[in-house]
Amino acid sequence: PTSEDALNAMKADGVKRAVAFTQYPQFSCATTGSSLNELWRAARRVGLADAFEWSVIDRWPTHPTFIEAMTETVREGLAQFETQAERDDALIVFSAHSLPMSVVNRGDAYPAEVGASTHEVMTRLGYKNQYLVAYQSEVGPVPWLGPSTEDVIEELGAKKRKNVLIVPIAFTSDHIETLHELDIEYGELAHEVGIDNYKRAPALNGSELFLDALAEIVHEHLQSGEPCSLQYGLRCPGCVNPQCRNILNPVAPFERTNVSKSPKNRQYSAT
Repeated sequence: PTSEDALNAMKADGVKRAVAFTQYPQFSCATTGSSLNELWRAARRVGLADAFEWSVIDRWPTHPTFIEAMTETVREGLAQFETQAERDDALIVFSAHSLPMSVVNRGDAYPAEVGASTHEVMTRLGYKNQYLVAYQSEVGPVPWLGPSTEDVIEELGAKKRKNVLIVPIAFTSDHIETLHELDIEYGELAHEVGIDNYKRAPALNGSELFLDALAEIVHEHLQSGEPCSLQYGLRCPGCVNPQCRNILNPVAPFERTNVSKSPKNRQYSAT
């Protein structure tokens, strides 16, 4: 359903308290940030700006059960290699959706949070395999965060790597960027450049461990009584959107801090 449809249904059901739970584990202004801003705009469009008390779950890149679920998918991916020698040799490429460098250079938290998720997964795996972080799905002529997953696959082929496991670290379900881009497009590319064993770890989808993680994240959030994470209130140093990091009718006060490049533009406000 659209945001408007969901909000109207919530109102009809008598909902008073709501949690906006991003399904992007790692925070970015371009994903979680823009989605929340659109949710607040939709509430205003349908006249429900004051209908609910809101809190937000804005990021969960290192939640222990989420990390365990991701680690399990990597183990399942490694199990696709036929021999122990191939599994030991497999290079793990954690692939996340890229961002325009203009967003990254404003101070977006996404690259650091993708790195944090990767670190936690590799720690649980005991760092038994070599690994890389790469970024996919760039569009348009502007510079994007790299290295690109496509370029990495080409370079690995040139270096005669034969066993490669792709892990969608920032995608929790299958869609065009896993089923088509990773499986078909990059699978064909891997074959062309001589990577004999190109595998992909399964997406979390309906994994019971992943569902447990989602339930735990919500439970812990509600138990905390907080409207958001502490980090959510900190706007990027180069933020250009005055609405960024807002919460519509929050369940509790929070500080929304604008750390601007210019001291005269710094704003400290409680919403």
